[in-house]
This record gives sequence, structure tokens and C-alpha cells, in this order.
Amino acid sequence: MAISLQFEKRDPKVAPNTLRNAGKIPAVFYGKKQASTSITLSAHEFEKVWKKAGENTVVTLQNGTEEVPSLIHDVDKHPVTGIARHADFYVFEKGQKLKIKVPIEFKGVSPAVKDLGGVLVKVVHNLEIEAEPKNLPQKLEIDISPLVAFDSVITAKEIKLPEGVTLVISPDDVIASVYEPKEEVVEEVPVDLSTIEVQKRGKEEVPGEEGATPAEGGAPAKAPAKKEEKKEAKK
Repeated sequence: MAISLQFEKRDPKVAPNTLRNAGKIPAVFYGKKQASTSITLSAHEFEKVWKKAGENTVVTLQNGTEEVPSLIHDVDKHPVTGIARHADFYVFEKGQKLKIKVPIEFKGVSPAVKDLGGVLVKVVHNLEIEAEPKNLPQKLEIDISPLVAFDSVITAKEIKLPEGVTLVISPDDVIASVYEPKEEVVEEVPVDLSTIEVQKRGKEEVPGEEGATPAEGGAPAKAPAKKEEKKEAKK
């Protein structure tokens, strides 16, 4: 897949915000044998190429007199809008192999998940590989149908790689597995009745209160005084 992007040499006197306001973004390309070169790109065209190429597809930078094969190496994005504000391109040498991490896309249905109620565990999300830029895949698809039991795993060596692509990680590294969910057993703790204090019912008599006897330490209860009746004098 050939992708090209037009660029202009950047005027260092022009501020980055001035370029962005004009619908452009500042960028730079460099490599082991390529001096760092400041350039200017169309913001709209770069967004389209970035979405299509990602960081694993060769992008040929062109300006009419130069053609620079490169990879998008780094993009500075606005923290709120996510729009690209600056881009770095890495210029590789002819025949040079690059080590990159390629995203993994899991395909198919796992019988251990569908029929046994297991949970798919994606151990690795990006697989590290090595290849010439022209052979770099944008993604790698992995079929999870071999996961038929809870002890099934998919290792790196089982992944079918495109021609010219080799693994960087260990072939025995686990890429995906299935987890067997287990119900948590709640242990019932026996209750020790001897530790429970029985609450006394009724009102407890306090010495000295009404109704208490002298033997209990209280004073004899006094009879309430009778009200003196007033007799109306007969006339």
C-alpha cells in the first residue's frame, strides 16, 4: 500500500501557531543517515494519512524534487481535541529492518468461552515483530477457536506471520488464554451464644426509690398528705 504526503520546507521565522491557524502543522523527518529537516504539512491531509497508515505503513514524503520514504514515528496531539499539532517521521535506510509493536485483533469464537462460560484473557495486545518497512503489517489477526478448554493457550509461535516478518518476543510467550470463573464459597462462622449478653427486662429497682424496703437500704415510704378539706360555714 503506497501512501504519499506532500510537504514544504519550513520557514523557521514562521511561528507554529501561525502555521496551525493557516491549516498547516509543523513536522520533522530524520534518520540514522538523514539530517533532521523541519517541514510543513497540510493538517487535513496529514490527518487522513495518519488514520490510514498509522505507525506501521511507509509514507513517502514528497515536495516535487525529493521523495523520502519514512514512517510516522510520533504525533503530538492537542490534549482536548486530539487534533495533531506536530509530527515526527523516521527515515529508514534501504534494507533496514525495524522492530515495532503491531496491534493484535482477536477473531473467531472460543468454545471454552461460549460453551463452558470461561473468560477470554488477552495477555498481549501488541505483538513485537521485526521486518523491513515494506513488509510491516498494520495489524495481526489471531483466531481464538483453538481455545477449547480452560487449560488451552495460544502462544506467539502459533501466530501466522506475513512473509518477511519475524518474532521479537519469545515463541513460548502466551498471547491468550481462558480463565475459569469460580464461585466464591462463603464460610459460615458459628455463633457462640455464651458471648451474647442477655438484656434484662423490666425496670430495675434502685435503692431509695418508692417501693424499696428498708432491708434493701431504702427509707420507709411516706403516705401522701391529705388535703385539708375546707368546710363552708353554715349561715
